[in-house]
Amino acid sequence: MAVPPRATPANPMPARTINVQEAKTHLSALLARVAAGERIVLARHGKPIAQLVPLDPTPRRELGFLEGSVGDDFFDPLPQEELERWGA
Repeated sequence: MAVPPRATPANPMPARTINVQEAKTHLSALLARVAAGERIVLARHGKPIAQLVPLDPTPRRELGFLEGSVGDDFFDPLPQEELERWGA
């Protein structure tokens, strides 16, 4: 099975119905299609029983969202007294 083009919110792909036996045979290919944005309905004897849908992607963490800055002395070695308090 070829992987279809990726779906977009403006152009979602319609669900395709696949019987459970075919899904068992082609699970890896079906998962690739789901990852590309396709919804797949699983059916038993032609009756829909479940669907495979893509998960929402994990949002990327944004760096630099706090105000302020770190001075250059932040990277200086700690004084011996401080290191001893940390057990170093």
